[in-house]
Amino acid sequence: MKLLVVEDEHKIANSIKKGLEQESYAVDVAYDGENGFDLASSEEYDVIILDLMLPKMDGLTICKKLREEKNKHAPILILTSKGEIDDKVVGLNAGADDYLAKPFAFSELLARIKALSRRPKQTLNSVLQVGKLTLDTSTYETRRDGKLIELSKKEYALLEYMMRHKGKVLTKDQIINNVWDYDADVLPNTVEVYVGYLRNKIDPTSPPTPLKLSGSRRLRGASKKEESLIKTVRGFGYKLG
Repeated sequence: MKLLVVEDEHKIANSIKKGLEQESYAVDVAYDGENGFDLASSEEYDVIILDLMLPKMDGLTICKKLREEKNKHAPILILTSKGEIDDKVVGLNAGADDYLAKPFAFSELLARIKALSRRPKQTLNSVLQVGKLTLDTSTYETRRDGKLIELSKKEYALLEYMMRHKGKVLTKDQIINNVWDYDADVLPNTVEVYVGYLRNKIDPTSPPTPLKLSGSRRLRGASKKEESLIKTVRGFGYKLG
């Protein structure tokens, strides 16, 4: 999942970013309202964490302008030091989905982000499945045919993005924009490397079991290996499923 944090206090913003990245999220950060609105209106995010008191453009204005754009429905979590009930009402009426007052526990922020991501914007399920491959976004467990697969954080983020867009051809630029941070210096070759890592882990590589002979008859056994899930679409990108 990809998140946007719009917070002018660098220490708070960077602390949130670090904590969320440790939870396998891709996180972009904006330190003022104008930059935050530009990112939110031009990129696709699963959740936007938005401070109210921002330089250049305040959080309420950002929230209202995003809700005026018909194709921008990412859940918005208002994050601010204002804790009065009237401020909460104003924020929610502006189009926010939730409200968290500072100071806060990171565990509560994380729980609210997970709750927002489960809301039916696109009916996000906690368990994604493609064939016999499953990914549980609540436990971060990946399995194929019931067997647990160990993934790095970036491999997990890449697989989640591909599974949420199963059957679609994804270009390298799309993958970079949705799996890596906005300011990350990532080359297309890096995508190839991580797709290779995933292939080695989720696609079967063992050779088919030899057919057994009984006299002159061939006994059909479990000789057909499972289909590879990640496919390269030459000249375009990759497709899962």
